[in-house]
Amino acid sequence: MLVHIIADRSGKSSQLRSMIEPQHSVSCAALGAADAVDKECSVAIIAADLRNVDNIAALKDICGRLKNARRRIFVTEQRERRDAMQAYALGATHVLANPVTPRSLLAAIAESMSASNAPVESEPGRSHGAASGGAVALASMFSAVLEGNPIDVAVARSAAGGIADSISEHGLSDWLGTVRRHHEGTYQHCLLVTGVAVDFGLSLGLPRADIERLHSAATFHDIGKAKIPLAVLDKPGRLDPEERAMIETHPAVGYDVLKDIAGISPEILDAVRHHHEFLDGSGYPDGLCASSISDVVRILTISDIFAALIEDRRYKPPMPRDQAYEVIRSMHGKLEGPLVAAFRPVALNR
Repeated sequence: MLVHIIADRSGKSSQLRSMIEPQHSVSCAALGAADAVDKECSVAIIAADLRNVDNIAALKDICGRLKNARRRIFVTEQRERRDAMQAYALGATHVLANPVTPRSLLAAIAESMSASNAPVESEPGRSHGAASGGAVALASMFSAVLEGNPIDVAVARSAAGGIADSISEHGLSDWLGTVRRHHEGTYQHCLLVTGVAVDFGLSLGLPRADIERLHSAATFHDIGKAKIPLAVLDKPGRLDPEERAMIETHPAVGYDVLKDIAGISPEILDAVRHHHEFLDGSGYPDGLCASSISDVVRILTISDIFAALIEDRRYKPPMPRDQAYEVIRSMHGKLEGPLVAAFRPVALNR
């Protein structure tokens, strides 16, 4: 298998090449060079400044000619949301931010090898198109919030609808595998929550209108995290009290961001603000009790907790699904018992 590196500076190519040789055959090209695309490569690694207009123009042409590359790994200059958004828009299947480690780079390549050796009928990641579309929509929303620009609600809803269609067609397990292989951090979490919530709704036999309400709520639920520094969101280990307090502002911040936007219903706003509320009143930000918590919020809360437990983070491997379900089942008095019981086949079997 050939790994092809395209970089806007020769130093980047050399550094990346040293990480993956001699495990893989490697070719390199400079961004903008006539031979910048090796059409025989199975994996393309693209390292470029995505805030450079000339780089973007060159990459649009290059990425359109990488049809044989099952894996397009973008290495961005910084761990910034707008860089991730641009990478996904250019066709990235995975985004790594500097500083990149040999372990993370080799792991991304190894996933490509296993996927290329799998038979088509059992190939993981059939949901990749919907996941990439969802990541682009999320990145666009987060970037809009940061820059004070309007959120494109139609794009977000279309992406959420694509996720729902993918879950219906390919199932939850395929979705979880695809998202965890290709996406990181807050975007991974939001994509997982949306998929889990949709599958939970389908398993409950909810009508289409309720499924649409649920996937919209899941897509928007963490938009308030756009205003929380990535150093806090992605911090390995326990948060200190100040950082925890900052994290706990995100439901109210998300509500404030969305409340005056046309097309965001009261049910969605309620879910965004209250997805961390518990039936016993111990949640935040409003300390609601059972009678004040809607059915959509109850479903979303279970989906959110489960997704957080099974996330694949740089510093934490995903918890097995059966263990994650036991954690949810142990939260007596906080979550609705019948819903927790109904969630079991979603958590374990679907």
